[in-house]
Amino acid sequence: MRLDATHNPALRSWVESANAPDCDFPIQNLPFGIFRRKGAREAPRGGVAIGDQIVDLAALGIRTGPTLNGLAAAGRPAWKKLRKTLSAALSTNGGKKKLARHLVPMKRAELLLPVAVGDYTDFYTSSFHATNVGRMFRPDNPLLPNFKWIPIGYHGRASSIVVSGTRVRRPAGQLKLPDCEHPVFGPSRRLDYEAELGFVVGPGNALGRPIPIARAREHVFGVVLLNDWSARDIQAWEYQPLGPFLGKSFATTVSPWIVTLDALEPFRVPAFARPQGDPDPLPYLREKEADATYSIEVEVHLRTRRMRAAHRLSRGNYATSYWTPGQLVAHHTSNGCNLKPGDLLGSGTISGPTRDSVGSMLELTLAGKEPAQLPGGETRAFLHDGDEVLERGRCAREGYATLGFGAASGIVTA
Repeated sequence: MRLDATHNPALRSWVESANAPDCDFPIQNLPFGIFRRKGAREAPRGGVAIGDQIVDLAALGIRTGPTLNGLAAAGRPAWKKLRKTLSAALSTNGGKKKLARHLVPMKRAELLLPVAVGDYTDFYTSSFHATNVGRMFRPDNPLLPNFKWIPIGYHGRASSIVVSGTRVRRPAGQLKLPDCEHPVFGPSRRLDYEAELGFVVGPGNALGRPIPIARAREHVFGVVLLNDWSARDIQAWEYQPLGPFLGKSFATTVSPWIVTLDALEPFRVPAFARPQGDPDPLPYLREKEADATYSIEVEVHLRTRRMRAAHRLSRGNYATSYWTPGQLVAHHTSNGCNLKPGDLLGSGTISGPTRDSVGSMLELTLAGKEPAQLPGGETRAFLHDGDEVLERGRCAREGYATLGFGAASGIVTA
C-alpha cells in the first residue's frame, strides 16, 4: 500500500462533523463532486465532501466548470497533490480562516452528476452472481466457460445515467408472459435493482494503444456507487442473442461523490482466491501487485410507502468479485479501445456466497419464488411503485479511519 500523511487515522478536522465516528466523509476520505446551492442562480462547480459540508474548490483556485472531467484527466500526481493540500488545509492545524467561508452545508446544496459520462460499460465480475442467475436459466450449465477466462461486459447507455435522488420511472417494453403465445407491450412487472460499483476513468488512452495491467489503476480516478436498474421481464425476452438492451437502458443511478483510489489505499486486499482447478488469467490479465482489489462493503436498503425506516436487504463485498478493477481496464483496452476521462466502468452486480450477500432481488427472491419479508408484514418479489432503493458503501479496517460513499438512491414511479 502507498500510504502517506493523508491516511493517518489520528487526523482530525476543524470541521467538527467530519470527526463523528459514523461519518461517511472524514478528513481521510475527501471525495470529489459537483454541486450548486439550492435555489441559487449559480453555475455548477467542483467541491469536496468533508463531514456534512462541501468545500468549494474555487477557494483553492481550482475552477472545474460543471463537471470533473478535467480533474479526472489531470492524472494521479495532480490528484495526490490536491489531496495533500486539502488534508493540510482541513486538519485542525490547517487553514480554517481561509476555507471556513467557502463551506456550503450539504443540506443546502444540490448534488449533480460528477462527470459527463461519454461511454458506459457494465461488466459481470461476480462468479456468485453469474452462477446464481445462470442456475435459473441454465440449471445444467449455470456458469458459462468463458467467465473464468475473460471479464465479460456490455456497452450500456450513458445518456440515462442519473445522480442519486433522481426518480426512476417504471419502464415499458415487450414482455413474453409464460402463458401467452405472443409478446405484449406494457409496464415491467419484474423491476429490479443491481448493486454495483462504478469506476470513473481518469486519463484515457490513445486509440489502438492498450493499457497494460501494471498501469491500469493509474487510469482510474475513483469509485462511485452504482445501481443498474433492471427490468427482468423485458430483459429475458430481448437479451438473446446480443445481450442487454432496453431492459437496462432506462436508468442507471450513481452516487454524487467520487471516492479516489488514493483514499482507498488502506483497503486494498488480495484478489479473490480462485477455486482449485480454475485457469490462471492470461498474461495480459495477470496482476503484478499482491493487493489487487478493494474491500468495499455494499449494502442495499428498501423503504416502501408504508415504512418509516429503510430495511436492509443485503450486504456484500466487492472483494468477492472474480475480476479486479485493473483487469477490467486492461481487458477493455486490450483490443485498442480508447477510454476517455469520465467514462464509467460498472463492476457488475456484487453478490457473495450467502443469501444475505446478493446484490439483486432476482437472487434474493429466487426470481420471485420466495418473496422477501419486510417489517410490517409486507413482502416483495420485485419492486413496487413508490419503493425507494438505497445503496450504501463503506470501507472499514482495523487501524484506519472508516470511509463511506454516501448513497445512490432512487424512488420507483409509475
